[in-house]
Amino acid sequence: MVQRLPALLRRRKRSAARPPQPPRALEISGLPIPLELRESARATRMTLRVDAGRGLVQVVVPVGVSETDARQFVGRHDGWLRARLAAMPPSLPFADGASVPYLGIEHVIRHDPAMRGPTRIEDGALLVGGQPEHVSRRIRDFLTAEAKRELATRARLKAATIGARVAAVTIRDTKSRWGSCSSTGRLSFSWRLILTPEPVLDYVVGHEVAHLREMNHSPRFWALCASLTDGSGVDWPRAWLKANGTRLLRYG
Repeated sequence: MVQRLPALLRRRKRSAARPPQPPRALEISGLPIPLELRESARATRMTLRVDAGRGLVQVVVPVGVSETDARQFVGRHDGWLRARLAAMPPSLPFADGASVPYLGIEHVIRHDPAMRGPTRIEDGALLVGGQPEHVSRRIRDFLTAEAKRELATRARLKAATIGARVAAVTIRDTKSRWGSCSSTGRLSFSWRLILTPEPVLDYVVGHEVAHLREMNHSPRFWALCASLTDGSGVDWPRAWLKANGTRLLRYG
């Protein structure tokens, strides 16, 4: 949801010398979800965005817009906001009996407090031991380690085919991007890629490795990316992430 602010732009110009303040909570009673107010030096209008992955609503405003104006903006779009919140998919906790995709294949979490050894996959199930309150953390740690192994191995193999070197591979829980590549050759990926079908994970790895040679999204980059992606090419994985990315952020 957006609203143009011709009157408030004059105020933005007067405050242009002030840098944006850090994101902060915006208190509005009656809403079932937290709000985050973020100033942007590039914004020319106020916007509302439901961040399903972080479980909050982000209110982006030009520098100089007051919290009062931001609250009024949210209030004017209360119906739209509540409709979007109602449409948000439910959280998908890692708990005994829950189903979790591993490389796109559903596995049921089976918790046995008496089980010895590390969390592991057997016969289509994710087996986890320990106390019940530790199940979620243990499953997440297992999936993160599996993501690091799978992504790092593929990244280095793909980089070798184009004569490039991966300086390091980092696994994070990013909410706005699935992978990134720095100018120094450091690759970063979301651990949630281990939940996606294998062609999707493979595409994201190929995409970031291609950036080791082409730090852009030119036709030459996309041709290189396609050459580094196995199986279904780049169109289907991109479409899959667009359609299913929000759901991935609800796990755990």
